[in-house]
Amino acid sequence: MAKNFYSYEKRQQELKKKKKKQEKLEKKRAKSRNKNSEEEPQENSSDAETKNND
Repeated sequence: MAKNFYSYEKRQQELKKKKKKQEKLEKKRAKSRNKNSEEEPQENSSDAETKNND
């Protein structure tokens, strides 16, 4: 019977979890950015109009 490389397998699982967590965090940040970017143009457009009037 072949010897299992426990430490290698454990490290691979840890890397997989870390990658998944990172992707989830990036997805969450992207969603947050999209939400903020939808709100900002409305605020920025009114700011731009007032700056142009000055």
